[in-house]
Amino acid sequence: MRRGKTFAVKPAGGMNSEINVTPLVDVVLVLLIIFMVVTPLLEKNIGVRTPTTEKVEQITEVPPDQIVVYLDAKGGVRVNTETLNQGEFVERLKQILAARSDKTVYVVAEDQASYAKFVAILDGTKEAGAQTLGFATDPPDPALFQ
Repeated sequence: MRRGKTFAVKPAGGMNSEINVTPLVDVVLVLLIIFMVVTPLLEKNIGVRTPTTEKVEQITEVPPDQIVVYLDAKGGVRVNTETLNQGEFVERLKQILAARSDKTVYVVAEDQASYAKFVAILDGTKEAGAQTLGFATDPPDPALFQ
């Protein structure tokens, strides 16, 4: 008889104490896909409360304490209501700004105005002593250029 090492054989149908995560991952992914598909369908009927509109005051005249330079499509220049030519524009603006502590000038130009003339107006306002330049965002009223 031979004596040697003996090996213990595990029973084939024994209990396994380790957790099998593969079915768990499959279930979680299926739930994720279901939620991703259903969520956009639930958002269709969201009630939105919009704010009430308020009446905005329409200002038709330029306040007397503002300096507004208008440039029309033909190259005409106005400072508030005074029509000027390119040569006298800077000198007149210097006179107006000299008497003021606020050196803010607003520039309004028509869409068809020459870009070169627009830049010349900006340079002229800086040369006259303007420290802050403002630009109009709304198209100017055609009645202002007549």
